[in-house]
Amino acid sequence: MTSLVAPLTIGTEPPSRKRPISPPDFARGVLLGRYPVKVIEMRVCWLRLAVVWCLMPAVSAAAAPATDVKALAAGIDAHYNHLRSLEAEFTEVYRGSGMERTETGTLWLKKPGKMRWEYRSPREKLFVSDGKDAWFYVPADRQARKTAAKKLEDVRSPLAFLLGKTKLEKELQGLSLAPDVEPLSSGNVVLRGVPQALADRVSEILLEVTPDHQIARIVIQEVDGAVTEYRFGGMKEDVAIGDGRFEFKPPAGTETVEGGMEP
Repeated sequence: MTSLVAPLTIGTEPPSRKRPISPPDFARGVLLGRYPVKVIEMRVCWLRLAVVWCLMPAVSAAAAPATDVKALAAGIDAHYNHLRSLEAEFTEVYRGSGMERTETGTLWLKKPGKMRWEYRSPREKLFVSDGKDAWFYVPADRQARKTAAKKLEDVRSPLAFLLGKTKLEKELQGLSLAPDVEPLSSGNVVLRGVPQALADRVSEILLEVTPDHQIARIVIQEVDGAVTEYRFGGMKEDVAIGDGRFEFKPPAGTETVEGGMEP
C-alpha cells in the first residue's frame, strides 16, 4: 500500500475512547508522548496494503503518447495483471505528527494475495500475509499481532486488489499526469489520483514510473497532512518465491494479540 527515523519517546497506551481519535488529537498525543511507537507504526500498516496494489502496475512511457493517460493506464493493466510475483528493495519515509522516520527492507509479493514486508533498518520488523492471515511482528517488542486478511478488506484497505486483476483508472479517481511533480530520475513519468476506497483518508497518491514499466516511487498524502513515501529498486519480476516465505509462526516467548491492525 516510502522509508524512515529519529527515536521517539514511548509513552503509555492511549486511554480507551468512546469516539474515534481525530487526526489533530492523534498528533497532539504523539507530541506529548501519549502514544507508543507501535501505535504509530500500526497507523501506517494499512498504507503498506494501499501501496501493494499500486506497486503491481507500471507505466510504459514509450508505449503511448505522454499526454494519453488512458493509454498509459491500459499499459499498466496489461503488463502487471499478468505478473505472478515480485521482489524489490524498498525505502519507506514517513513524515507527520511532528516527526520523520526512514526505514529500509525487502518486499516480496506473490499471487494470490501473498506479501511480505521485511524491515531491516533501523530496527527489524515484519508484516506478512499468506492471503488468509496477516501478521505484524516487532522482535524487540516480543509481540505479534494477527488478524484475518479479509478483515483488512473490511476496513477498506485495498487488499482485494493485491496482485489481482484491476484497472488503475477505476481505482484512482481523477487519474492524470502530474507535470508539477519532479520525478526522481529523468525520463520517468509521474501520475496522480485519489484511491476511491480511501478517499476519506488519502487526499492524493503519486505514482512515479520508469520507461521500462516499473514503479520507482509511490507517495501517499493523507488528509491530515501526513505523507508516506515508498521508493523501490532492484525489482525482480516473476521470480520463484516459495509459499513458506509468507508463513509466520510466533517465536517462543512472543505474546500474540488478535486483531489490532485496523487503521
